[in-house]
Amino acid sequence: MISLALVVAAVSSHYEPLSLERLQQEPPLEGRRPTQAAISPGGKWVTFLKPSSSDSEVLDLWARPLPAGEARLLVSTQALLGGKDQKLSEQERMALERKRISKRGITSYQWCGDDDTTLLFPLSGDLYTAKLSDQGPKTQRLTTDDDLPEQNPACTKDGSFVAYVKKGAVITHDLRSNKTKLITKGSSDTVSFGLPEFIAEEELDRHEGFWWSNDGKRLLVLKVDEGPVGVKVRAQIFADKTEMVSQRYPAAGERNAVVSAFVVDAASGKSTPVPLPKDAEYIARGGFFADGSPFLQVLTRDQTKLTLLEIDPKTGKARNIVEDKDAAWVELHDDFDEGKAGLLWSSEASGRKQLERLDRKTGQRAPLTTQPEPVTSLVCASDTRVVFAGASARGRAQHLFVIDPAHPEQGSKALTSGDSWNDATANQACTLLLVTTSSWGTPPSISILDLATGESIGNIDGDPPAPLLSKASRDPPRFLDVKAADGTTILNGLYLPPSSPRDFAVPVAKPWPHAAITFAYGGPTGQVVAYRWARLFPLLLHWQQQGFGVFLIDTRGMASRDRAFTRAHKNAFGKVEVDDVFAAARQLPTLIKDVDPARIGIFGWSYGGTLAARAMLDDNTPFAAGAAVAPVTDWTLYDTAYTERYLGLPTIDGKEAPTYASSSLVTRAKLLKKPLLIAHGTADDNVLFEHTLRLVQALEDEGALFQTSLYPGKAHGIAGKKAQLHLHKTLTHFFVDALRP
Repeated sequence: MISLALVVAAVSSHYEPLSLERLQQEPPLEGRRPTQAAISPGGKWVTFLKPSSSDSEVLDLWARPLPAGEARLLVSTQALLGGKDQKLSEQERMALERKRISKRGITSYQWCGDDDTTLLFPLSGDLYTAKLSDQGPKTQRLTTDDDLPEQNPACTKDGSFVAYVKKGAVITHDLRSNKTKLITKGSSDTVSFGLPEFIAEEELDRHEGFWWSNDGKRLLVLKVDEGPVGVKVRAQIFADKTEMVSQRYPAAGERNAVVSAFVVDAASGKSTPVPLPKDAEYIARGGFFADGSPFLQVLTRDQTKLTLLEIDPKTGKARNIVEDKDAAWVELHDDFDEGKAGLLWSSEASGRKQLERLDRKTGQRAPLTTQPEPVTSLVCASDTRVVFAGASARGRAQHLFVIDPAHPEQGSKALTSGDSWNDATANQACTLLLVTTSSWGTPPSISILDLATGESIGNIDGDPPAPLLSKASRDPPRFLDVKAADGTTILNGLYLPPSSPRDFAVPVAKPWPHAAITFAYGGPTGQVVAYRWARLFPLLLHWQQQGFGVFLIDTRGMASRDRAFTRAHKNAFGKVEVDDVFAAARQLPTLIKDVDPARIGIFGWSYGGTLAARAMLDDNTPFAAGAAVAPVTDWTLYDTAYTERYLGLPTIDGKEAPTYASSSLVTRAKLLKKPLLIAHGTADDNVLFEHTLRLVQALEDEGALFQTSLYPGKAHGIAGKKAQLHLHKTLTHFFVDALRP
């Protein structure tokens, strides 16, 4: 028999220890990676944000000239602030949270005009421009009232004006004369212009509230009246104080904000209202066609119909171009581009999402792509090429493709390949691509692709990953085929074998019977199994070193699959994903022979937290322990657009709908028999802290034992190095204790 010391020595030769403290230290394990990379309108520059060399939580603005040249720092956040603390209003902080941006500093920017000379960015409550010249960048502060931030700035195409929202009103700012003009009136505590409402940002992926026409003469402006929306008072509990925050939050079945649209003349301020269809509950997208006509995409409340409207800019009258309907729900998209061949649009009519050409006058459609797996997004289009991203390898990979719109019968050509995940942005002419590529365990890298030649013309390099990242594990992941609970559908699984036998009291040789932690999301569209870098990869790697196997599983309802698969959650929260993750856990010991079936845990965040908690509140659970972060426990408390899309309205004829009753965790409290950890940020404005409080009270009423970990003042992402370190330590200690032999 091999001694335990020899086993540990042998394993140690294959990896270097990775502590949880190192996950939060400088430099980041994955390196300081460029983000929000973009090609300038004229194709002369690539710009991007990059973590500061002194603090990776702070972003600076960088640029690299094209076709060749060295990347250079344009604006340092620290230098611009001059040592002062960055100011963020509560509204700005929550807007960043809804964009899933946890960094500080320069968190967004845009090219101002098409001449490749001026960049616009907000910082600490004010707006700045950075002008590029042969003498280097010159930064100018446009506004000086940092106590009242300018929000959602947007430039005209010629770069002469910028519009922004201040105190709920849209203001235009002449960059030549520095004069400002108020173009909307009537804002109040509950009425705003030019800002997206909560539902738009959190659930519809719309972060704009106004749009410029191409000639800069008009704006399409949305008015938001939150008066009908119920007020939720949440306590932001800090260590030394408690702040009561009132938030307009439309819970399922309650009234939404009233959103209306206006075409506004930029010179005179004259406003023309746009009459919307009576059944239009949500405005999902907006903008202008090249000829100056505004457009809107509107959704019904049940989200089974999406209508594309063209608006007469003079009268405001709208006409339907096309309607998309789906018996379950219509998936929103940004696959929209106007060219000589007509409008590009996407549809799931074939059973999987594909691109099609849409005649703006008649609404007639013609298929453009016939990919074997779904198209995931449109990247760019010109008269001679359309570039798009599409799923591959049963949704585990994403590749880039190009097709000739004049000859779609010739099919598409792949621009990327292999076990990788590829995204891209392009310049306006669709001649250059910024291709972001990653694979499992490998951080993303950005290359510049010339579409005319098909050759790379360089990279946007971040700092290299820490050597420890590659040395921490030598065991390759195993991608698994797992059967869903229906016995036929194949689910994507991924297994990370343990690197250490530390949980054993007796010497054993590898392979050894070991515990496993299941990581799943389970909710609609969320996907954890893919050939791409995962934000939580270092934590999962640490768990491997603690002697755990780590099992990732995507249940039915995940993205990048056909329509029948992605609609699995219709009226089935707490059902299909629970059945699938139970089935997967029971199959795991047969797929990985050395997994101990009595020591399988489950971990999840947000909907994944809901799944983890629900898995423990079940008499038939195959899991020995569960850790839930920010779980939804009662769907009547969650917002309208998300919840009603999948479950419908919460009451039917005055009684609670069965879909809500069956998906509630609160009513299942008596079923808890095994270890459960619940973690939540007290300032979460997405999954309100009330969710955890309701479940905690129900568990206490049943006399059930459980653990909690609360994060004062933290929102849904529990951001910050110290909070993240504590959370990771808490999770690890919980599983080490709960899954010991």
